[in-house]
Amino acid sequence: MRRCFWGIIGILGLIPLSALGETAYVTDNLRLGLYEAEDTSGRPTRMLGSGQAMEILSRDRNYANVQLPDGSEGWVKSAYLVEDKPAKLIVAELTAERDALLTELDEVKKAFAEPAATIDALRTDALTFDTQLAESNSRANALEEEKTSIRDLRELYKGSLPFSWVALAIGVCLMAGILLGMWWVDRQNRVRHGGIRIY
Repeated sequence: MRRCFWGIIGILGLIPLSALGETAYVTDNLRLGLYEAEDTSGRPTRMLGSGQAMEILSRDRNYANVQLPDGSEGWVKSAYLVEDKPAKLIVAELTAERDALLTELDEVKKAFAEPAATIDALRTDALTFDTQLAESNSRANALEEEKTSIRDLRELYKGSLPFSWVALAIGVCLMAGILLGMWWVDRQNRVRHGGIRIY
C-alpha cells in the first residue's frame, strides 16, 4: 500500500516537470466589458476588442468613464487602457497600407507597361542606328582615304599625260609619217619619170 502511495505521488510530482519545457505566449486578443455602473458591477452592455479607440471622460485608479466613437458611454477597468496602439491594430493598419501600396504599384506597372515597350523599341532602333552610323563612318573614312590617294596621285602626275593619249599620239604620228613617206616616195618617182607613176 505504501509503495502504491509513493508511486502515485512520484507520478504526480513529474507532471509539473513535463509542463516546464513548453513554450507559451501572451495573447494580444483582449475583450473588455463596458459597464453602466462605475464599479463595473452587473452585466456589461458591450464587449470591446483590442484596439478599440475611446475618449476618456474621467479616470481614477481602478475605473475610467469613457465615450466610444459612436457616442455611447460607460465604465471600464482602467488597468486595461493604454496610450499606445496595440500590436494587433498596428499590424492591421500596416497590412492595409501595404495592400494599398501593392495595388498602387500594380497600377503604376500597368501605366508604365506601354511606355516601357516604347522605350524598348526605341532602344532597339537606337542600336540599329548606331550600327548604321558605324558603317557609314567606316565608308566615309574609306572614301576619304581614297580621295587622299587620288589627290596624291594627281599631284605626282600633274605635268604628265595619260598613257592612252601618248599611245594615240604615237599611233597618229606613225600613220601620218607612213602616209607622208608614201606620198613623198610617190612624188619623187613621178618627178623622176616625168610625171608618170611607175611601180
